[in-house]
Amino acid sequence: MKNLDRVVSKIEVELDEKDQIREVALKSSRVIVRLSGNIVRGLHKKIERVAEMDALKDEVSNLSSLLREHPELEHTGYVENAFQEYAEVNIIMSLLEKSDVPSPDDMNIGSVPYLLALGDSIGELRRFCLDELKSGKVAKANKYLEMMEDLFTALIRFDYPEAIVPLRHKQDVARSLLEKTRGEVAVAASTRNLHERLDEVLRKK
Repeated sequence: MKNLDRVVSKIEVELDEKDQIREVALKSSRVIVRLSGNIVRGLHKKIERVAEMDALKDEVSNLSSLLREHPELEHTGYVENAFQEYAEVNIIMSLLEKSDVPSPDDMNIGSVPYLLALGDSIGELRRFCLDELKSGKVAKANKYLEMMEDLFTALIRFDYPEAIVPLRHKQDVARSLLEKTRGEVAVAASTRNLHERLDEVLRKK
């Protein structure tokens, strides 16, 4: 059965290549997740990580180029997670610098990892908000709260089955974080107003 051997050999070569590409994509995805995490941590500490951001963009570009010839790998969990982490970095940086967000096209990623990144960005903004509250900067904390509310309003517009976009859990978590943050900002604002009134009374004595 000469034809059988020929057919099977061809399939074997194709699968060997796919397996090699998968290993490269997996390694690249891990690098993207690690760099993204480092950059976000740097943002909270007000540390610029220019070199890491450049490395991250290069890694994402290389992975995207690789996946153009193997699009079936783009929807694997590890690749989507890597693009989600990359999107989150860009969303947070854009919000901090421009009070706006980039589009999926700006980052050359799909809509699903983008939406998931929007959900996670709400949690990161909460951390910035709490940092400002600890420093007594209620007005600035309120600015982050407003950003969280804008992202959440956009996020809940999407009511699709989990098979299309697994967003329900992100929406639930974001709702909980938003409600908690609203309460914390309100308490901080009330406390500040009370202190201001007490100071005013004491000055008049």
